[in-house]
Amino acid sequence: MERDDQHYVGEKEGAGRKVRWGMVVDLRRCIGCHACSVACKAENDVPVGVYRAWVKYVDKGTYPNVTRHFLPRLCNHCKSPSCVRVCPTKATYKRGDGAVVVDNDKCIGCRSCMTACPYDARFLNAVTKTADKCTFCVHRIEKGLLPACVQSCLGRARIFGDLNDPGSEISLYVGRNPVKQLKPSTGNDPSVFYIGLEEYVEAMRGGVTSIAGTEGALEQKGVI
Repeated sequence: MERDDQHYVGEKEGAGRKVRWGMVVDLRRCIGCHACSVACKAENDVPVGVYRAWVKYVDKGTYPNVTRHFLPRLCNHCKSPSCVRVCPTKATYKRGDGAVVVDNDKCIGCRSCMTACPYDARFLNAVTKTADKCTFCVHRIEKGLLPACVQSCLGRARIFGDLNDPGSEISLYVGRNPVKQLKPSTGNDPSVFYIGLEEYVEAMRGGVTSIAGTEGALEQKGVI
């Protein structure tokens, strides 16, 4: 990506280093209100029936000993994104600031990136006929604003910032708390981290609500 590219962000002026945007989701603070999902749809004009940001409910246990957990999901803006590698037209690419985006003028809607994404974070936009997903609201961060989902979070469960800045709030948060990435074994190296993510919830990240016997089945498979 060249410096004269309209999508290039590159280094912060005068900082002498590149920015890498990332997000921490503190599940200890998430109340499952869906304010993030609503704000995202309103900000980005996301069509009905699909989401760039969504919250999965995961129930653990059997009645009456049941607990409900929330797992906010979005594109992980991976450091080594598989979606970029498979795109035949280079419509999906990673910006200089680490955000992974889609060039609608180049996308042919082949769904290769959707298949390659291990996080089910992409969908085919019925209006544009192109691949769509979370962009970290790059149009907002370029103006010094937070992504819509972060701005709207009632519990302040989402922390956004520059992972390459050791003094940023997100870097301090990662340094002070045990964090997890979803599916680290893929080698994609997500830029979205979770605090308080239980193994059971991670295993059920697809959002399948637990029913009688589910937890036991997972235990037999060594998942939990």
